[in-house]
Amino acid sequence: MRRCKRCLLPEAVPGSELNAGGICKPCRDYRPTDQRSAEEARQVREQDLESTLQHTRGSGEYDCLVPLSGGKDSVYLIHKLKHDHGLRVLAHTTDINIGPIAWSNIHRAVDKLDVEHVVYRPSMAFYRKLFRFLLTNQEARGAVHTISYAYGPLFESNALRTAVTLRIPLVLAGYSPGQPVAERMLYEFPRMSISSVDWAPPELRESGLFDEADLARFWNPRNYPEGTAFPRYLAPYHAWRYNQDEIMSKVVELGLIDSKKKASPVYSNYPINWLLMYSDLKNFRYNPYAPEFSALIREGKASRLYWTFMAPFVDWMIRRKVLMGREVATHMDWLGLDDADLVIRRPSRREWPDFVYEDWKRAVPWGEQMLADA
Repeated sequence: MRRCKRCLLPEAVPGSELNAGGICKPCRDYRPTDQRSAEEARQVREQDLESTLQHTRGSGEYDCLVPLSGGKDSVYLIHKLKHDHGLRVLAHTTDINIGPIAWSNIHRAVDKLDVEHVVYRPSMAFYRKLFRFLLTNQEARGAVHTISYAYGPLFESNALRTAVTLRIPLVLAGYSPGQPVAERMLYEFPRMSISSVDWAPPELRESGLFDEADLARFWNPRNYPEGTAFPRYLAPYHAWRYNQDEIMSKVVELGLIDSKKKASPVYSNYPINWLLMYSDLKNFRYNPYAPEFSALIREGKASRLYWTFMAPFVDWMIRRKVLMGREVATHMDWLGLDDADLVIRRPSRREWPDFVYEDWKRAVPWGEQMLADA
């Protein structure tokens, strides 16, 4: 398959429209000067973030909670918050499908940074049922999107519950720009999504396979008494200037992760992600992360040289189910699935109810951009 000569976007991606010279439409349309409004919006978010961190410092036993996955971004985020901003950080890990490389990164970083760390390990039976149902009933955007937008809210829910219990005013996530999709979060989860919305995906309730105890694993503010103080949930890398390669180098230089290989998202991501990429490669003929990394390359935030070699190597491992790609077969066996089960059955759905979007649009200066991007 051809890829864009500038940003490596595969031609199978909708809207890529490679021309005779091998340049995709997003690259042809891209103008650095057009990023002025995006940069202005980022600066507004940065001002809000810096003010928030300053006013939060010293507010309680912990100033913030950081979900720690073992990836470079969450590790470096804790370093910045503790050493650059003087915050008291509680690291929080939901022990679901974290691989050995990520665990190695977690243990090393927690020891090196000397932060307190809480690990929550929920029922494996529930997650097996969840993954199996979602992979056999994917929405139109494919496996990575379908799983991520049930899986993500679960560990976000765990972090929120811990923050409420310990009266921590901020949850700060290591999401890079482009994660998650703007429809769901751009810098901050909408306040009404945290204070008014049950996060349990409606398709789980409608399936009849998940009981109330299962659905209660998702965040639901209605379970708390009126007047409960809910934390803000922010993504600092949506506000600070972000460069993937610099962070990969920095965590190794600081000794927080012991090699650049272990700092790479290819090796530190959740092992089940290999199965999700396999499903999307089968159904769409391109890796679902390709548009995200192409955007970072286009904007000068990721190395084109690195992904020139790594992207096809990753896809080769997945299709052949070798090396890291062996996780494809491991997780298919765990879930009792084969290729014929990995199917799309549902249309895409909006993440939040309309009233959340409208409230966000009115309340914050990045709300308009969020709706435009979505």
